[in-house]
Amino acid sequence: MDAQKKEAAVRATWFSIIGNTLLALIKGLAGFFGNSYALIADAIESTADICSSFLVLFGIRYSSKPADENHPYGHGRAEPLVTFVVVGFLTVSATIIAYESISNIRTPHELPAPWTLIVLGAIIIWKEISYRVVIRKSKETNSSSLRADAWHHRSDAITSVAAFTGISISLFMGKGYETADDWAALFASGFILYNSYKIFRPALGEIMDENTHEELISEIRMVAVTVPGVLDTEKCLVRKAGMQYHVDLHAHVAGNISVKEGHEIAHLLKSTLKRVIPQLGQILIHVEPAG
Repeated sequence: MDAQKKEAAVRATWFSIIGNTLLALIKGLAGFFGNSYALIADAIESTADICSSFLVLFGIRYSSKPADENHPYGHGRAEPLVTFVVVGFLTVSATIIAYESISNIRTPHELPAPWTLIVLGAIIIWKEISYRVVIRKSKETNSSSLRADAWHHRSDAITSVAAFTGISISLFMGKGYETADDWAALFASGFILYNSYKIFRPALGEIMDENTHEELISEIRMVAVTVPGVLDTEKCLVRKAGMQYHVDLHAHVAGNISVKEGHEIAHLLKSTLKRVIPQLGQILIHVEPAG
């Protein structure tokens, strides 16, 4: 990972940490004084998000360490491992929310305060903005853990929408509908679990070197044949590690050239790919005679 990408990812993560810390306090206080368990559930999720964002920060810093003797391909695999831990935080918070929601549904309580809707409205707008900021940075940096952090913001926004709906129903329908707020929190916990799987699956594919890079492979092939001396490409294997992609490429060259000329073509091909596609990490070129 280059320094610019690393700093962009770190800034996005600190943005998440500061935002979630403020929102956890606002939601917790509003839920307690406004008699809304859906808001308290939201605060629990935001608190878990703070911890997971610190893990993301650690993963980004560690995965950006350069290659060494023990890690010749770098430390990029730390990123999906951190993503697994982040998914664990999400799953635990969803389970706590579901358990407490069911307990509150069984226990009669007062209607939430109407002003909690204003708080939720502001939270929904902020969390959606946060999601868009962080998901954009995750695409720019190819960071799976940052993508997980972005989905935390989207999950939080959906949880808040569910809470807004539940509180609105309970206030509009009045006595007898006090538990609408708790049903909303229960629905939100299910949505958080669904998103946990969506975050977990790509990270698992990254650890297992799953072939999900067809667009990048096509780009590599197109760039390769523009290099003088490269007639065609054969095998092209790509695997993701952190924010970089490692490539094994078989290139066809004329069969009557010298070993030295083939070696020079391979070096030119490698440097061209690095220049045109900056997110590539280690590139292994295997030269084969055409035909």
